[in-house]
This record gives sequence, C-alpha cells and structure tokens, in this order.
Amino acid sequence: MKILVTGGAGFIGSNYLNLFVTRYSQHTFINLDKLTYAANLLNLERVSSLPNYLLEEGDIADYERVENIFQRYDPDLVVHFAAESHVDRSILGPAEFMRSNIMGTFCLLEACRKCWTNKENKLFQLVSTDEVYGSLGDKGFFTEKTAYDPSSPYSASKAAADHLARAYFRTYGLPAVITNCSNNYGPYQFPEKLIPLMILNALEGKALPVYGKGANVRDWLYVEDHCEALWTVAERGKQGETYNIGGNNEWKNIDIVHKICEILAVEVGKVPQDFEKLITFVQDRPGHDLRYAIDASKIKRELGWEPKETFESGLRKTILWYLGNQRWVESVKSGEYKNWMDANYGKRLTG
Repeated sequence: MKILVTGGAGFIGSNYLNLFVTRYSQHTFINLDKLTYAANLLNLERVSSLPNYLLEEGDIADYERVENIFQRYDPDLVVHFAAESHVDRSILGPAEFMRSNIMGTFCLLEACRKCWTNKENKLFQLVSTDEVYGSLGDKGFFTEKTAYDPSSPYSASKAAADHLARAYFRTYGLPAVITNCSNNYGPYQFPEKLIPLMILNALEGKALPVYGKGANVRDWLYVEDHCEALWTVAERGKQGETYNIGGNNEWKNIDIVHKICEILAVEVGKVPQDFEKLITFVQDRPGHDLRYAIDASKIKRELGWEPKETFESGLRKTILWYLGNQRWVESVKSGEYKNWMDANYGKRLTG
C-alpha cells in the first residue's frame, strides 16, 4: 500500500510516520510537506533513511504539484495532516489559514476525485479538530452529531475543510472519512502550543503566560494514542463517517501549568515553587472557547480503540522527551519562534 501523508514533518504527522514507517515496512509512505516554520526534519531522523519513506517538498494549495504527486505515486491512502493549526496565529493573520486549510484540502480532494476514478480500495482521511464544534458549558460533550459552531479563523477554516470532504463523499462518492480529535501533546510539538511552551519557558526561567485566569478546559490526548486511532480508522472505519477521538482527560489550563511545574521540579531537582513563581496571567485572546470535551464512545464501540496513556503518564513522557532532546529544542529556537512570542505575548506580558 502507498500512503500519502501531508504535513508529515509537523508535530502529529511526524509522530505518525515514526510509528508506522518502522512498523509496516511493506507499505510505502510519501511525505508531502511545505516545510514551514512548524516542520522540522529532525523530527524524522528515525525514518529518513528507510527505503519505504520518501519526502516530497510541496504546497498542498498548489494543485499542479499535488496532481503531479498523485500521478507519480497513485496513493491508496491519503492521511491529511497538513494545516495551519494555531488559533492565535489565525487571529493575527487569517489569510494563510484560508489558503492552506481550505484551498489545500480542496486541491487534495480534487486530485483524489480525478485520479481515483474507477479505482477501488482508496481512502481520503481528513484529520480535523474538536474546535469546529465551538464551546461547551460546564457540562456535556461533543459528539459526531454536534452542530458546527467555530469561534476563530482557524476553527472556521477547519470546519470548511470538513464540509468539503463530506460534500465530496456525498456528491462524488469519494471514499473519505473524517476524524475530530481533542488537544494533542507529546514529542516534537512546536513551542507555540501550551505544554511545550510552559516546559521550555520554565527551564529558562522565563514567564509562563496563562490566558485570563487559566480557567479554560481542554480534553488532552497523547499524540501516539491519536496516531493509533487514525490507523484504526483507516483500517476499519466506515467511509463517509466521522469519528471523534478524545483522551477523556479534561484539565483547566492553570492546573496543567501547575502539573508541569510539579513534574519538572522532580526531574531537575527543584521545588515546584521555583517554577510556579513564573506564572503570569495575561490578557485573554478574543473568542477563547471555555471548554472542549470529546465523547469518544463511537470509536470505542465500533472500532475498539481507546487511549492507553493517562494524562499524567503522557505528560511525564513528554517532559522527559523535551529534557532529553536539547538538540531538537535548540533547533526550534529560531528567529521565527522569537518573533512569534514577541508578537503574540509581548504586549500582554508588559500589560
């Protein structure tokens, strides 16, 4: 089987490739990646020299490039990770989110539609987010039937991508499946996201910026659990269906930050207060959804998947990974990362 993975040098895509390129040597994995700021080829050192892994640099919103990839490889499975994914960046600059997340998905779907005519055993797998559902109150969970109600340019662009994939299934019979997952964490995550940002800032004695009062709640899923779920859906999921993937781990942001401080203190021989004194509450971002929580009972009931990691075990693995991979950490501390921190947090941190 030939598997085309878009955005495979990013956070979730690289974890997916590291797991499955080594596990399934009989399959060929083609990584189509634009290699933006969030991509890092160090993520893929484990598989880069293996004969069943190929890297193709390219933009999914460039239809000619996408079509060329399809003509050359005729993939059987497309696992679509590639996306601009950070809410704050979408607020500062939404245009690239519309281009990558909407037009990029459209280009992939069009290539599938044209190249897969009269071909069997093909599948387009769109990896999406629970943010398309909007915000929950204190109770309840997102199910696969929850109405879409996106709050940010990012979540609106992902909702549009979901609708496109569903429309191509219904209109053209394109074999497609959609997964909506909760917040991922784990190795290789670019430090604009909450958990790696807190880990790296704490280690450097920098402020730990927390939006509002840190009361926003998210359901957290260890990235390797997510990847295993995606493989399960590709193998046994029903075409045209949506599967919610969640960790059943709801945490307030402030509680996560305290937990990171606690684990870090144990690992580096300090006390939690050494890091907790760095916590700095900053002005909340616009349209910040209060709570996300996934009902993942469908994928458990129909496909037999459930997460293996608890939040505590996954978080400890994540912290140990960042502590043990200083070469990777140094590689991402680029001008791009500093510019982003200044643009997004600078004014908030100075009042």
